[in-house]
Amino acid sequence: MPFDDSKPLLVQSDGTVLLDERHARYEEAAAALGEWAELHKRPGQWHTYRMTPFTLWNAAASGWTSEAVLERLRSLSRYGVPASWEHKLRGYMDAYGRLKLVSDGEGLKLLAAEPGLLKTVTNIGALAAAWLEPSGDRAIRIRPEARGWLKRELAAKGLPVVDEAGYRAGEALDLAFRDAGSNGKPIRLRDYQSEAAAAFLHGKDGTGGSGVVVLPCGAGKTWVGMAVMAALRCETLILTPNTVSVTQWVRELLQNTTLTEADIGVYTGETKRVRPVTVATYQVLTHRKAKEESNPHWKLFGERNWGLIVYDEVHLLPAPVFRMTADLQATRRLGLTATLVREDGREGDVFALIGPKKYELPWLRLENEGWIAKATCRELRVPMDETAASAYTSAPKRSRHRIAGENPMKAEFVRRLLSRHESEPTLIIGQYLDQLRGIAESLSLPVITGSTPQPERRRLFDRFNRGELRALVVSKVANFAVDLPEASVAIQISGSFGSRQEEAQRLGRILRPKRSQAEAHFYTLVSEGTEEVEFARRRQRFLLEQGYRYEIESYVGAAVERKEGAGR
Repeated sequence: MPFDDSKPLLVQSDGTVLLDERHARYEEAAAALGEWAELHKRPGQWHTYRMTPFTLWNAAASGWTSEAVLERLRSLSRYGVPASWEHKLRGYMDAYGRLKLVSDGEGLKLLAAEPGLLKTVTNIGALAAAWLEPSGDRAIRIRPEARGWLKRELAAKGLPVVDEAGYRAGEALDLAFRDAGSNGKPIRLRDYQSEAAAAFLHGKDGTGGSGVVVLPCGAGKTWVGMAVMAALRCETLILTPNTVSVTQWVRELLQNTTLTEADIGVYTGETKRVRPVTVATYQVLTHRKAKEESNPHWKLFGERNWGLIVYDEVHLLPAPVFRMTADLQATRRLGLTATLVREDGREGDVFALIGPKKYELPWLRLENEGWIAKATCRELRVPMDETAASAYTSAPKRSRHRIAGENPMKAEFVRRLLSRHESEPTLIIGQYLDQLRGIAESLSLPVITGSTPQPERRRLFDRFNRGELRALVVSKVANFAVDLPEASVAIQISGSFGSRQEEAQRLGRILRPKRSQAEAHFYTLVSEGTEEVEFARRRQRFLLEQGYRYEIESYVGAAVERKEGAGR
């Protein structure tokens, strides 16, 4: 294949794709790769993407065919696509849809596109408990209770199952949007919110009722959930990461739908009230005392005839809830998230048990359309003083990340940034409580951590939203749903190693459009010459996929030594 430097990609035989960041067609290629690959690393000019079975199956569920993906790859690749990878890609993508679950009125059947495939499946010894009868040439009956774990096991073996068996209606519930919201204006969904709800309910692959909607933080994923609830009009269980998110869901439902306080229950560590619409935390579902043989809270799933389960921030779904979800396959399941990235590698469980990706919009498209704030991202390389540098060098490897994260010089850079953005509402976000408390005390700012009582959190959040506090110091509680619409600056002083999830969630805290039309600014403080630099590269991968650019600034004393671009 002749060399063609007018094309930005190098495709390798294992599904790895290298993208030239400096190429004129970079953005075009990055947008295409975002449909069926994930960014793995970005050490310099060449960004490394990987196509995996799960990224390709999600592409297939979104309507892509193997030939369409290959044609697009060929149009962007300097040396073409290796024949060995063409064969593998066709195998992965063409596998989607070859196995289907259906219901024929008598029960569930697994259908195979050809006899040989069904024989392969039924010869898997670990699946023997799923079958109800000897198989035919292309169909076999399965036990209803095997619907979830069968899909999970087959996906793990490279055999995705398209679930067309349908869902129970659940208990009916009189539910609709109000004519006007709390601001008195008529309630109208944004176009993409309506599209996302329709994609979940109907699906491009012909299935509807289970799957994941991916939208940026601040884009109104809660509205998509409410739109699905209003369309289905059934009793609904909503699972969320924390009690702050529970409060926000309840507030949105009461303000924007015809539901009353009597219709909505809250199931948390403090309150356990089950109603036709119940909002619960993941934590309470996974908590049990050591002496208990089983989790007493799992009964929540059977308390009512739920017609829909909403998994808010599905990328944070704990592993035990996956086990519960395997038993809930007859119930419609909607996952809402800003990113399908999971640091535990359980994307396959999300695909098999919640459903494939049904809808996604790039973050920068919503920024360009004004639905989320424009944002700049900067990584500030902070020097270490002699004492901290010596402690870092002599420390065991397991301790170095914390020493770098708590670099005392970062406090001075926080002061500089607060001076730079003196009139802008600012969040100072970090990992280590001693560091956060020290910075909060030195700046006379309040600090919010996981131990801060909910009423105190709410009081401080409200003061911040009213402009009475110019800045808040917050721990990892800011990684999750926190409603601070006017926050326009985030200063990240430490984080969880190379977590892409956390980077996306923290940027998301400042992406709500501002009344002032102000641009959002996201700063990450990284200790120069430490492993934090590499962890920062890893953390930024997802946002770089979305098209954000990181400017890197290194400092000597108070002066900027150099600036360079990273990303697009």
